[in-house]
Amino acid sequence: MSARRKAAVAAVGLVPLALTGLSAAPASAHGSMGDPVSRVSQCFAEGPQSPKSAACRAAVAAGGTQALYDWNGVRIGDAGGRHQELIPDSKLCSANSEAFKGLDLARADWPATSVSSGSYTFEYRVTAPHKGTFEVYITKPGYDPSQPLAWDDLDLANPVATSTDPAAAGGFYTFTGTLPERSGKQLLYAVWQRSDSPEAFYSCSDVTFGGGGAGAGGAGADGGDAPAQEAAPAPAASAPSQEQIEEGAGQSTIENHGHGDDDPGTSAQPAAADGETAPDASDAGTANQPEAAGAAAENLAETGGDANTPYLMIGGAAALALGSAALFASARRRTAGGRHGR
Repeated sequence: MSARRKAAVAAVGLVPLALTGLSAAPASAHGSMGDPVSRVSQCFAEGPQSPKSAACRAAVAAGGTQALYDWNGVRIGDAGGRHQELIPDSKLCSANSEAFKGLDLARADWPATSVSSGSYTFEYRVTAPHKGTFEVYITKPGYDPSQPLAWDDLDLANPVATSTDPAAAGGFYTFTGTLPERSGKQLLYAVWQRSDSPEAFYSCSDVTFGGGGAGAGGAGADGGDAPAQEAAPAPAASAPSQEQIEEGAGQSTIENHGHGDDDPGTSAQPAAADGETAPDASDAGTANQPEAAGAAAENLAETGGDANTPYLMIGGAAALALGSAALFASARRRTAGGRHGR
C-alpha cells in the first residue's frame, strides 16, 4: 500500500473516533449558594438516601435522589439573561427542570438559615469557576412560603447583592450585600449568569428573620442540637462539608470540566486554601456563617469552552470527514493514474 493510501485510510479511521466524542458531551454545572445554604445543598447535606427533614424527604419523594447528588446542577445552558422568559412561576427553584422539581415544593418547613437585616456576606459554593455576575433577590414583605414561588414574590427592582467576577477562595465565591427589614420566613433567590457563555445557575435559600439565633450550621459537625427557633417552624439549615461533596461526587452525573473561562488571568480563578479548615460554627460570632463554609476545595478546575462547544465539535468532525474523503479520493485517482500510465 502506498504512503498516500495509508494516510487516507488513517484519516478516514479518525472520523468515527471524532463522532464518538459528540455523544458523550457532559452537562455543565458548577455551584450553588452555600450561605445562606440553598435547598438542594441542604438536602444533599442531610443525605440523599435518608434526608432528616420532612421537606427534604418530600423533595426526594417528588424528584428522586439523583437531583441531590447533582446539587450543583440547577442551570439553564442557553439562558443568556432570559430568566423570567425561560422559567415560569412556581418553577423558580428548579429552574424549570423536571429533574429538580422537588425543590419547588411550596411548604413552610424548609430548613432555614437565621439572618437579620443589615450587611451580609454571601458565600457561593463553586466546583468549577466561571466569569460572570451574581444577583441575589429577596421575597417581598408578606411572602407566604406555603404558596408556590412566583417572580412577582421577589423584589426584582432591589437586589440585595450584585457582584461581578468575585474572587474564589477555599471553594467559595464570597461577596457582600445588604438584607432589608423583613420578618419571619423569607426566601433568597440567587442567579449566577456567566459572561463567557449563556449558561446560568439558580438557587433558592430559605431564611428566617427574627429567629432564635440558630444560623446555618446550627447543628454542628459533632451532631449537637441547634438552638431553638421560636419564630420559625423549620429546622436550622446546614451546608454540606467538603468531605460530603467529595464522597458524593462518584454518584453525580455532573462533569465539572470543559465548560468554563479560558482566560487564566480572570479573578474567577480560585485561590488555594492551604492549611484552611472549616471554622467552628460556635466560634463564627454571627448567625450568618454556615458549617464548613471555609472548608478547603482543592483542584477546582478553571474550565474552557462554553455552550457552543458541542456545535464546534460537530463542525470540526464534519470538516474532518470531508477532508478525509477528499484525501482518500485523491489517493485513488493518483493510484489509478499511475496504473493507466503503465
